[in-house]
Amino acid sequence: MLGFLEKLTLDPLNVSPADIAPLRSVDLSDEAIEDAIHVCALFNMYDRIADALDFDVPDAEGFAIGAEMLLKRGYR
Repeated sequence: MLGFLEKLTLDPLNVSPADIAPLRSVDLSDEAIEDAIHVCALFNMYDRIADALDFDVPDAEGFAIGAEMLLKRGYR
């Protein structure tokens, strides 16, 4: 799956049904494949928006603080 998602991200014009066949051959369902494609597409879109708008990326300490808050409060 990760190899497929990498190709989908870096070379989307060359993704074809042949790229899905190996995923199905290891019993991944079409629903699971579709879910992975949606997550990949959303992350790619968010990355492009963040890059275009020059979002501030926290340093390691900022990520640690955010992680602590999420562990305590969840995503509420």
